[in-house]
Order: sequence, then C-alpha cells, then structure tokens
Amino acid sequence: MSLSQTMRGVSIFFGALLACGLGLLLPVAAQPPESEPGEPPKRVAIRFLTESDFPPFNYIDEDNALTGFNVDIARAICLDLNAACDIQVRPWADLLPALKKGEADAVIASHTANPSLLKQVDFSDPYYFTPARFAARRSLSELDITPEGLEGMRIGVAKRTAHEAYLRAFFRDSSIRAFETPELARDALVTGAVDLLFDDGVSLAFWLNGTASKACCELRGGPFAEPKYFGDGIGIAVKREDTQLKGLIDTALRRIRQSGRYEELLLRYFPLRVF
Repeated sequence: MSLSQTMRGVSIFFGALLACGLGLLLPVAAQPPESEPGEPPKRVAIRFLTESDFPPFNYIDEDNALTGFNVDIARAICLDLNAACDIQVRPWADLLPALKKGEADAVIASHTANPSLLKQVDFSDPYYFTPARFAARRSLSELDITPEGLEGMRIGVAKRTAHEAYLRAFFRDSSIRAFETPELARDALVTGAVDLLFDDGVSLAFWLNGTASKACCELRGGPFAEPKYFGDGIGIAVKREDTQLKGLIDTALRRIRQSGRYEELLLRYFPLRVF
C-alpha cells in the first residue's frame, strides 16, 4: 500500500469518527411532552386573555395583582394540564379580535356562548351559569316561589330585560312592576314598594352583601336557568379551528370539578351560592 493510500484511509477513519462525535455532541431540539396512549395531545403553554375590571371574576387587587374567579379557573386548568400559564389583560372590546388574530390561545372573561359569538369563535363546555334569582324583604313570610305561590305579589324587575320577559311569560298572575334600571328596582325593594325583586343571581348576591341593600333582604327560592331566557352558560373562548385545545380545556374542567377544586374556588369568591 502506498503512503498516499494509507493517509487517505486514516483521513476517512478520523473523518467518520469526528462526524459520529459531532452527532453525539449536537443538541437535540426540544419536543413537546408526549401524551399517554388514549389521552389527548398536550400543550406546553396556554396563553389566556382576560380583562381587569369585572370583580370578582377578573380584577386587579390591592397588591396590583391580577386575580378573580376566572383567573383562578385558568390557572387551575393549566395546572391540571401540566402546562405553563400566561394570562394577559386586554380591554374587553379587544379580547375576541386578539384571539382571532392568533395573539392568544383562549379568552376567559365571562363571555356567554350565544349564537352571535359562536359564528366567530368556539367555546368550551360552560364552567358557570348566570341564573335569575328572587330576593325578598327579610320580614316577608315564607312563600312558595312558584307562579302559584307568588300570585298577586308585587315583583320588581328591570325593564326590557330577559328577567322581565321571563316574569311576563311565567308569572302572569303576579303584579309585575318594571323599572328603568336594576338600581331603581332594588331601591323599590328596600323601601317596600315591591315585595320581591327578580334579577341576575350574581349581581343580586353582591348587592345583598353590600351596604346599598341596608341588610333588608335575602335570596328566596332556587335559581332559574332556562337557556331560552338566560343563555347556555359561560364558556372559555377558543379559535374555531382549535378543536384540540377545546378538548383539553373541557377535560381539565371536568377533572377540576371531580377533584373538588372548582367548588373550593366557587366558595372563595361566592360565599352565597348563586349558581
């Protein structure tokens, strides 16, 4: 064998060895976590949007931190899915447009999954409802909160609302007193101008716990949640084509309920159970 042939063989050997060594040293690109068989694909991170002026659902607290029921539900979802959670604040009007532009993965800001919005985005399964409730003066005797039980009773309600429409459809034998605003209807209950008030259960609960009610009144009867009047519930908005994320969020919401975490958060923000 000639010297040139020997040198050529050595060069090939060391070249192959160097290539193998480099292959061992080159970093491997990070891959998303693999899913277990039968489980939906995983997400490394979920980018949520909300707004900051709707307590107790989403708001800035006294320590200048974003908090609220919606915010904690988003964090619980991320924890359940073992995903990083990025929650950013935008003005209400910018939330869904930002989602559709791809600037976020989901919006959690108490949007109702109504037909109009469903043309633009998709929604998770509902994670809470906003039922209607009756409130009555504490001095009022016990009543059967049914159309028959409230026959002849004076019921205050805000004009041109789903609550007024519901009363006129089902409580026709009651004396329905419609007011221009919910605040005027509440004032009428405080002063005794009406016997009961029919309104959104969440806002009623906060009014009853606040100073404006003067501790006059209490919730009576159970929630009224007919979808025709009060909607199909509140969901988390996702892009229409992102069926994977919708499935992940639905699964996480189900597991959060089963674990008791949902009930814990609910009672933290709503000591008076309204939904």
